[in-house]
Amino acid sequence: MTGAPPSLELEPALRRLGYESFRPGQREAVETLLARGRLLLVAPTGGGKSLIYQLPASVLPGTSLVISPLVALMNDQVQALRARGVAATFLAATLSGDEMRRRMAQLAAGAFKLAYVSPERLVFPGFRGLLRELAPPLVAVDEAHCISEWGHDFRPDYLQIGALLAELTPPRVLACTATATPVVRDEILARLGLGAETPQIVRGFARPNLALRAEEVAGQKQRDARVDALLAEALGPPGGGRGAAIVYGPTRRATEEEALRLRSRGWRADVYHAGFDGATRERVQRGFTSGDLEVVAATNAFGMGIDRADVRAVVHLAPPGSIEAYYQEVGRAGRDGADAWGLLLISPGDVALRRRLLERGAEGRPAEPAVVEHKWSLFLELMRWAEGGSCRHDAILRYFDDEGEALHGCGRCDVCRRLDDDSGPGPEAVTLIVRKALSAVARVHRRFGLSAAVKLLAGEADPRLERARLHLTPTFGTLKEHRQEWLLRVLRRCITAGWVDFTTDEKPLAVLTDAGRAVMKAERPARLLLPPLASARSAGTAAASPGRGDRPRIGAGSPDQPLDPEAARLFEALRSHRLGLARDQGVPPYVVASDRTLREIAVMRPRTLAALLEVHGIGQAKVERYGQGLLEVVARS
Repeated sequence: MTGAPPSLELEPALRRLGYESFRPGQREAVETLLARGRLLLVAPTGGGKSLIYQLPASVLPGTSLVISPLVALMNDQVQALRARGVAATFLAATLSGDEMRRRMAQLAAGAFKLAYVSPERLVFPGFRGLLRELAPPLVAVDEAHCISEWGHDFRPDYLQIGALLAELTPPRVLACTATATPVVRDEILARLGLGAETPQIVRGFARPNLALRAEEVAGQKQRDARVDALLAEALGPPGGGRGAAIVYGPTRRATEEEALRLRSRGWRADVYHAGFDGATRERVQRGFTSGDLEVVAATNAFGMGIDRADVRAVVHLAPPGSIEAYYQEVGRAGRDGADAWGLLLISPGDVALRRRLLERGAEGRPAEPAVVEHKWSLFLELMRWAEGGSCRHDAILRYFDDEGEALHGCGRCDVCRRLDDDSGPGPEAVTLIVRKALSAVARVHRRFGLSAAVKLLAGEADPRLERARLHLTPTFGTLKEHRQEWLLRVLRRCITAGWVDFTTDEKPLAVLTDAGRAVMKAERPARLLLPPLASARSAGTAAASPGRGDRPRIGAGSPDQPLDPEAARLFEALRSHRLGLARDQGVPPYVVASDRTLREIAVMRPRTLAALLEVHGIGQAKVERYGQGLLEVVARS
């Protein structure tokens, strides 16, 4: 499957492409691809991934193939390559029929060194026949995370690529992505038909110039104030010429309203979402890229292929679906290396709303339970990250398995800026508060929402509590010394810890999970980072920024906990085992086990099926199906 590396000098080829030297990690990636014939490269947008396939393709004999969903990016790269004397073209549905036929004829004649194609082109038998005749020396799959069927940016056409590679058996295959956790990387390998031994290079996620913040806001007025304050900090006054900003909203309506509000504040702002026609979206994108617009309010449909270096701020009006989605979007700020800001805003209703949207599914079809739970797990990882506990950058680097670039404190994120604060309750006080909070959830279990649990803890009169006679229970007023905003945040942290959940009704009801009941009964420790005691209304960044004396108590499988070398080796062995199971059964790797589950196994090293049941994400069904194999991997390591 692998091809012998050609005898070529990399530096002359690099200079022909217009570069004086390699960026860190680029030489290693090119040499690995040439020597091993396979590579999965994970590096953030703007990290120079395109060079890893452009350089080999420019010197290898024949026509190399690049599969990409970004037509605008394909066009830009083709123009840049042609300007450097490298024959290149792209094929996409945006071309006219005559132009498509002309380019296909040139391709068949071997006129190009690189051919960029959109994934939908792969469904045409004639095109696949042409590719078999061309026998590409290299196939590069850009934005490879799009093959993850239930990831945050799934593209159905990407499922064709695995079959294409099986037909072509190219000597070199490169999969590139800007965002891929271990479980997504395993799914990429499985769906592309690449072996578990495929080299993986993960680097470039450290972005110390980005000042990351997560704040809780109580309502619309406070949210607007936070957005305005950050824009003023990052861009100065409207029209100041200090760069641009992107404001991501959770819905089309939210983006339209935000664009109107920003225009009323004097900003050159516009809106972008998938509900607009192609011409409108192109106009906004062009205005942003050219500098005519200062701010774009958009859904997550905006950003892929956007290459504006002076984006100084990215704001999320609500949390997206995962850390992967968040970091890809916030990473569009500060690509020039200068100071930039990322602000994630969280409102009280975000958690329940996300669960309801997941349950609703798409196009009127109920979502599959496995998909819901997977996406819910990804969302909770983002919420755990938002709660803080250590440097936000270092936590993200651990999440992406890029600990080699750990900053050991960026000094700029909201958490680092608060680490000198020594205040905070001790473990005994935390345990008492958590168990009281869970007791309130037990009282309202499957009857009321979190707001009723808050009223119960605060001892505030409420008709629901009186009808259910809950105001007569010992739990009524047991935490009345605390503000209700603070109590709600404690309960939300109990959700991210897995102790509290919601029903799937239109109006979600609070549920005390089995794990939460065990914590409430002192059968398990109450390992939780409490919010600062300042109110949500006055705390500012404290909503997600703990002090040094209030360190998080996190589970063994949390991405915020570094693995020691022995556990890291076991984690990789478990990943390889998971990938094999996923291939054999024809399912995505996360269906077998999540990354969090494998990390926890690597730390706990269970030796029996009973011990395995104590691991997060392992129930009786998974023990029966996968338990023995997992234990064997542990025993061998």
